[in-house]
Amino acid sequence: MNIQHLRQIAHAGLWKNNTGLVQLLGMCPILAVSTNLINGVSLGIATAIVMALSGAVVAALRNVIPYEIRIPVFILIIAALVTVIDLAMNAYVHSLYLVLGIFVPLIVTNCIVLARVEAFAAKNGVISSAVDGFAMGGGLVWLLGLLGGIREVIGTGMLFNGIEMIIPSAQPLRVLPEHYPGFLVAILPPGAFITLACLIAGKSWLDKRAAARAAAAPQTASPVSA
Repeated sequence: MNIQHLRQIAHAGLWKNNTGLVQLLGMCPILAVSTNLINGVSLGIATAIVMALSGAVVAALRNVIPYEIRIPVFILIIAALVTVIDLAMNAYVHSLYLVLGIFVPLIVTNCIVLARVEAFAAKNGVISSAVDGFAMGGGLVWLLGLLGGIREVIGTGMLFNGIEMIIPSAQPLRVLPEHYPGFLVAILPPGAFITLACLIAGKSWLDKRAAARAAAAPQTASPVSA
């Protein structure tokens, strides 16, 4: 295991194989919870912690788990970790816990978590599996934060609505002028689909531009070297 390999795993999770933009997994929480930045980032962080810990635990136990019953065992491990996160949020950020509602316990059934455990952690070591889980979760965090932030600003003209649930002394930030009427569609389900589609298109455009630059680089460098 070397740093370069861990960097490749992190890059794949955060960008190249982003769970929301490329694999299109976990669409239910992505679209339902991303009504604002705070809700999206909070659920994303909870999911990232579960993914990192479940990846490490499954990788550590993969040689002693019978292959025929591996999926039920994986789900039990994930459910135990989600229960810890669920109880911790209920105890320390109860207001946020009530807002996120059923989506916190539903992390157990999130296909992103089980997919990474089965596809990666069951075949690799502890450190690389933990990095993979945290990177995949990190990709979900920034996507939910960006998606929620865009929908929140367009829909209400505000940002950080609900931050008082985490930091009691903090206040939401007004981004657009006070006379901005808001755009209700942005914070409704259609707004989630439209915004996510724009983000997917944006990632595709950036990837194509990067590929074109990489392809053109040797052609521009060859005359100089000659």
